[in-house]
Amino acid sequence: MNDYLLPAEWAPQSGVQLTWSHEDTDWRDMLDEVEACFTAIAREIAARERLLIVAPEPEQVRRCIAGEVNLENVRFAACPTNDTWARDHAGITLVNKGSGKCRLLDFCFNGWGLKFAADRDNRITRRCCDNGIFHAEYENRLNFVLEGGSIDSDGKGSLLTTSECLLSPNRNGEWDKPRIEAYLKETFGMRQVLWVDYGSLEGDDTDSHIDTLARFCPDDTIAYVQCSDPADRHFAALQQMEKQLRTFRTTDGRPFRLLPLPMADAIYHKGERLPATYANFLVVNGAVLYPTYGQSRNDREAAEVLQQAFPHREIVGIDCRALIRQHGSLHCVTMQYPEGVLI
Repeated sequence: MNDYLLPAEWAPQSGVQLTWSHEDTDWRDMLDEVEACFTAIAREIAARERLLIVAPEPEQVRRCIAGEVNLENVRFAACPTNDTWARDHAGITLVNKGSGKCRLLDFCFNGWGLKFAADRDNRITRRCCDNGIFHAEYENRLNFVLEGGSIDSDGKGSLLTTSECLLSPNRNGEWDKPRIEAYLKETFGMRQVLWVDYGSLEGDDTDSHIDTLARFCPDDTIAYVQCSDPADRHFAALQQMEKQLRTFRTTDGRPFRLLPLPMADAIYHKGERLPATYANFLVVNGAVLYPTYGQSRNDREAAEVLQQAFPHREIVGIDCRALIRQHGSLHCVTMQYPEGVLI
């Protein structure tokens, strides 16, 4: 039996990683906009816990955020990077249920199914471990392709994921569903894997990461994107997803409490619809940081739903219209670490 478990995101944290934008990324044409967004995220994280900033030139970032962010709570790591999506290239931390010791699993990130280069990003976790930044046992899992945004844990033995992503032929194509499910259960200390078979957002490069669609919250709750407009192309699939979520059960056989998040109004860039979603929130110590999109009604309703899901945490909105231009949002650019990993 696996003594290690993938904790829920709302478990106590030692810190959060941001992999900073720079000129040698897809952000080069809008660097000022995205740096302003990253700085806002960094400010909220560093006000509550440790922040790890990974960047090729950390001193440039330090100058960028000086006066805006509590630098006493920031640690820097110098690493070459391809891009900024820490959720998918960062290590995934397990916690020993008895001792509390942490194990950092380093999976292969292959650019969401060989869509983009990821060679530099794949070396970040090992490099940080070698440099003493992470205080956790390192475990090489580079023989298996897995992104952090594709899985979500309730901390009690249930793992939420999507079949479109995890069964993608360009990730672990030689593995069938039973083999992948067995691997996930054994690796993450899970009793069940809940597969979401419906739902994807237009403009999403990830093949339907679960953190764009549905997320575990405390007290056996799932917050999910609900589409109520029959004219929206997402309507049918998200209605099917909602119906399937109603069939899911906790490990002790009870239905989950379902909280619908609003569907963001369509946002377009150069004629392409972008995958704006309120499910892409980040839980930190004492707060939930969630993306806003300049849509007062939807932004407000999303905050109200998240306050229901996390009644004892502050709900903080961060304008992520810059991030969504590159098809991701707040959760996508961050990775949390449990207590004891970042010191």
